[in-house]
Amino acid sequence: MSGDPDEDLMAKISRGDIGATQLLVSKKLPRMLSLAKRMLGDATEAEDVAQETLIRVWKQAANWVPGKARLDTWMHKVALNLCYDRLRRRKDTVPSDDLEMDDGQAGPSVQLEQKQTAEQVATALDTLPERQRLAIVLCYYQELSNIEAATLMNISVDALESLLARGRRHLKTVLSPEQADTPARLIKRSA
Repeated sequence: MSGDPDEDLMAKISRGDIGATQLLVSKKLPRMLSLAKRMLGDATEAEDVAQETLIRVWKQAANWVPGKARLDTWMHKVALNLCYDRLRRRKDTVPSDDLEMDDGQAGPSVQLEQKQTAEQVATALDTLPERQRLAIVLCYYQELSNIEAATLMNISVDALESLLARGRRHLKTVLSPEQADTPARLIKRSA
C-alpha cells in the first residue's frame, strides 16, 4: 500500500465497480468544482472541468500505478490543466467566484457583512498575479499541504512559501486594515 487512501477505490474502479465509481464522484466532485470555480469564476465552466476530470480518472483507472502519485494530487493537476486551457482560450484574467463565508447561522446583517467581506476578498484576489493567486487558492481554499501545492505547481516548497508570503502581503495592503487577516481567519476553507 502506497499510503494513498484512494488506492483501493481505483483498483475497484479499474475492475468496473459502479459503486466505487459513484463513491469516487461523491468524494471528489465537490473539491474539483470548488477549485474550478475559483480558477475560472464561472459555475458552468467549472462543472465541465470537474466532469472532465472525473471522466479522465475513470478512463485511466486501469492504468493507475499505485505509489506513483496520490489520486488527489493527480486530479488537482488534471483540473488545473483543464482550467488553464480554458483561460488560454478566453485570454482573460481569472476572476474569483464569491468566496463562501463561515456564517455559523448568522443573522441577515451578519450575512450581509460577510458577503461584502467576501466580495472585497474576491476583488483583492483578482489583483494578485496568477501564480500567487493559485498558491493561495490551493493552500487556503483547497486545503492542500505546501508539499502538495508545490508539486501541483511544479515548484519547490520554498518557492511556494515565497508566493504565499508575497500574496498575503499584497492582500494585506489591498484590504482595509480591519480585514487584513480575512483570508487566513474568516473565509471558509472550501472542501
